[in-house]
Amino acid sequence: MFARVAAMVIGSILLGIGINGFLVPHHLLEGGIIGIALILHYYFDFHAGLLSALLSIPLVLYAWVKDRAQFHGSVYGMIVTAIFIDLFAPYQFSLPIWLSAILGGAICGIGVGLMLRYKTSTGGTDLIAYFISKATLLNVGLLIAIMDVFIVLLGYQTLGLQSVVYSAITILVAGYLASICYERF
Repeated sequence: MFARVAAMVIGSILLGIGINGFLVPHHLLEGGIIGIALILHYYFDFHAGLLSALLSIPLVLYAWVKDRAQFHGSVYGMIVTAIFIDLFAPYQFSLPIWLSAILGGAICGIGVGLMLRYKTSTGGTDLIAYFISKATLLNVGLLIAIMDVFIVLLGYQTLGLQSVVYSAITILVAGYLASICYERF
């Protein structure tokens, strides 16, 4: 139980730092529900953490039906992640866009992979990837990357080609590291 709570808190902190410190300064996207929340944040200046939690509610309710252990980890993970995303919103780093894309992806990927490893999540599309991975032989990191690419492509009209290209780098790095953390450690 302690390891699960620690993984949830550490993973949420990493997501808050990765998103705000590296992605937001360059209007880059993370994929999934958080990516949708970031698109809306860039358009309307909504709180990305709160919005990601609200958008995740249907997925968490699905977890209630399919896997109660995952539900508890997801609902708490969703809340804690939303808090840390909004808590760390003022903290941003001034790095080149390519470095921000790589570091942001690495930090977010480690955070998501750590959370998934201990049966918790942000309640977003990583929860969908978890359920698909359990039902098939598909790799959870690959599933997250595929869904994230789709979300990033949705941001093209809003953010332009440069943001989409660097966001794609972010999600590929995040998916790879999430997979490593989930499966190997």
